[in-house]
Amino acid sequence: MAISKSKVWISLLLALALVAAARAAEEAPAVGGDAAAAEAVLTLDADGFDEAVAKHPFMVVEFYAPWCGHCKKLAPEYEKAAQELSKHDPPIVLAKVDANDEKNKPLATKYEIQGFPTLKIFRNQGKNIQEYKGPREAEGIVEYLKKQVGPASKEIKSPEDASNLIDDKKVYIVGIFPEFSGTEFTNFMELAEKLRSDYDFGHTLHANHLPRGDAAVERPLVRLFKPFDELVVDSKDFDVTALEKFIDASSTPKVVTFDKNPDNHPYLLKFFQSSAAKAMLFLNFSTGPFESFKSVYYGAAEEFKDKEIKFLIGDIEASQGAFQYFGLKEDQVPLILVQESDSKKFLKAHVEPDQIVSWLKEYFDGKLSPFRKSEPIPEVNDEPVKVVVADNVHDFVFKSGKNVLVEFYAPWCGHCKKLAPILDEAATTLKSDEDVVIAKMDATANDVPSEFDVQGYPTLYFVTPSGKMLPYEGGRTADEIVDYIKKNKETAGQAVEKADSASADEYGRHGCL
Repeated sequence: MAISKSKVWISLLLALALVAAARAAEEAPAVGGDAAAAEAVLTLDADGFDEAVAKHPFMVVEFYAPWCGHCKKLAPEYEKAAQELSKHDPPIVLAKVDANDEKNKPLATKYEIQGFPTLKIFRNQGKNIQEYKGPREAEGIVEYLKKQVGPASKEIKSPEDASNLIDDKKVYIVGIFPEFSGTEFTNFMELAEKLRSDYDFGHTLHANHLPRGDAAVERPLVRLFKPFDELVVDSKDFDVTALEKFIDASSTPKVVTFDKNPDNHPYLLKFFQSSAAKAMLFLNFSTGPFESFKSVYYGAAEEFKDKEIKFLIGDIEASQGAFQYFGLKEDQVPLILVQESDSKKFLKAHVEPDQIVSWLKEYFDGKLSPFRKSEPIPEVNDEPVKVVVADNVHDFVFKSGKNVLVEFYAPWCGHCKKLAPILDEAATTLKSDEDVVIAKMDATANDVPSEFDVQGYPTLYFVTPSGKMLPYEGGRTADEIVDYIKKNKETAGQAVEKADSASADEYGRHGCL
């Protein structure tokens, strides 16, 4: 199974959380022999999976791979949580599936598992399936899942209830109603159920029970409490779609902070999962004129708040994964980067505070040239599988006049490592065929051209001299790859015939132009 690019950011951020969890595990007392022997996590496979889901009204399933480092770090925390949750009334079941096992890969496909570990919550015998978005250490897992099995929204009957439920460090959403019935209440409860894995919800008849915000309100009303920006925001639009948009927009800081503080991790996840354009300012938080940059940047976020763009400020000490992902260098900081939804990027290195707003205006006015991440073009490229980079991939793949099988890979991807010697063998077998080339691109170090839809690693495409592009769907042995290429390749003469045929078709449609 390929590893999804869309999961890369999540993996980077979870790494921070898992490091903290690993340290906590080192400091915690060891699990006793008897407890360790009786594993509380239920091990499932394709044979018994549906039966287990049907048996349990609420179950959490971890899809993992044995070689995955993050999975190994999560395992002891997940097991400790399972032992604690087995004592809950009713018991909360934690299970796991080896998604790397051939037998279980249909399950991974069915539930759209694109990276490891992925945890999913199965409710109501699998009728409602949600992503698990809680902590990755035992105590946090237990606390999060206990909330998930109760009502999606809790009634607030007194100021004491409110103080117990509304955490000053988290987003909390309260519906204030004249009565617990009607369309507005129904829509609120429907959305609470849908978003319960992301947020905590409450409902009340009395706004004066709540710790902040105007107590004299016209009901019904939704009030969102948050630990950043304005601390309270209200909405009276109970259309489900509009209410969801309000919650999404209000529950993320105007400027997300990328540092080592775990309290910021949920906002980072939302930031990088968003389809909006992203502006990112990276600098050293501990040296230089940090406050000057922060003040100007927050002002820019306010100035451009009506644009479809989100803002982040990142400390280079915590942002090494981001620098690797975007192909940035520490000697470029302070720098500002904008990434659009189609992965097009714009970069200003060594930016000064007084340049930020004017540079962003140039971006919005379409006056900036995109930045392309590329490794250097290899001076020597004599291995069986040729190396291509962003700066020469178009010339190498589309203009070489050859049939090119190109692999997009990640150096850390286990499937890619397994495929590498197989591609070498296939390339060696086809070495005497001058019409064929096998190539590879490190998709983590180079921007992938928009012509290729690379959603996971490894992804392979076969491109013919006439420009025909085929997602590779052949086998993964050297013989199967060779057979596929021989079956689908074009000779130089065939490519010319296809080009002439295409020209004739164009003439037939349009006549003389």
